[in-house]
Amino acid sequence: MRTLLLVLAFASTAGAQPAPRDVDIKSTDGTLLKATYFPARSASEATRPVVVLMHMCVTNRKSWEPVAQLLSADGIDALTIDNRGFGESGGPRYEGADPRVQRAVADQWPVDFDAALAWVVAQPGVDKTRLGAGGASCGVGNAIQLARRHRDVRSLVLLAGPTDAAGVAYLQANPWLPLFTSAASDDQYDPHFPEQMRWLAEIAGNPRNKFVGFKNGRHGTEMFGAHPDLPRQIAAWFDETLIKSPATPGAAFTPKKTEISEFWAAATARGEAAQASQLFRQARQRDPHAFLFPEAILNQLAYTKLQSTDAADKADALELFKLNTEAYPTSANAQDSLADGYLRQGENDLALAAEQKCLELLAADDVNEALKTQLRRIAQEKIAKLKGR
Repeated sequence: MRTLLLVLAFASTAGAQPAPRDVDIKSTDGTLLKATYFPARSASEATRPVVVLMHMCVTNRKSWEPVAQLLSADGIDALTIDNRGFGESGGPRYEGADPRVQRAVADQWPVDFDAALAWVVAQPGVDKTRLGAGGASCGVGNAIQLARRHRDVRSLVLLAGPTDAAGVAYLQANPWLPLFTSAASDDQYDPHFPEQMRWLAEIAGNPRNKFVGFKNGRHGTEMFGAHPDLPRQIAAWFDETLIKSPATPGAAFTPKKTEISEFWAAATARGEAAQASQLFRQARQRDPHAFLFPEAILNQLAYTKLQSTDAADKADALELFKLNTEAYPTSANAQDSLADGYLRQGENDLALAAEQKCLELLAADDVNEALKTQLRRIAQEKIAKLKGR
């Protein structure tokens, strides 16, 4: 009888464990966003951390379920959400839409994710000071920007996706924030994502940061299928950084020096672009395939410096534009940007040569046709103007 009572008691307790539930979250403009809330099934503390998981732009919130379920089992609340324009959330459909519609929808995502975060931290027992975020593909930039807007986001997981210069600047300015990044070499959207995600993990020099690369697995959360241990690694990462040893905003540590962190420190410093170029060339001498920066991010940094009123920044900008063409010799866009750098310095003949090189490279460039068309038009207009002077 005593054994039977214990079994019944266990069954009753197990049945009382909170189950995942679908919820509606209203954004600031009244749009309904569909999410799934995974309350912690057990917790060792009076209050619980929470993680918001943002999907890539070819799936929906269900892609993060393997991680959310593990987090719930580990004592961490999780929220998966369909982006506006995806899945069951409202808004104009993003996929297949005109690029202008896509931009309009994406411009609303930050306020949508803020609303989702506000909803989940309002749940009973949630610790508002121990938040995590995970993003895959387009969710990577969204996760970084969520951390940028909310200081209590203390841990990030980023799977095969880009960010912009503002996102990189935030990670550099907040090196205490621990990052877990991952990508596969057979990524169908960009085979260079492993290098880019390792780069993100290294630029700030935080020794806690971790990069996990795979030979196969395809894109973002698709890697869960080929590597079923990856969700477990992600759950363990959040357990370590939100429960066992939570990161403290602003905490000091001894930076881990790598080729990437040293290069980026020089590239972003005033008057150190030539030193950054030297570090790049030294790295390429040691390893012809050394990857120290993504083309797009260095391009954005160079334009930021180009817009400065400081002469040293302008000189840095031109040096960085030149470096980008050296690192990415088949990129038409890098040549177009270099032309802008020369134009700002009044070197019109060199600007003309760079724009002509841009046109030469366009045919074989692997960028999409829309960008090719835009670049061709821009280059032709600049060439006509330069020849008319």
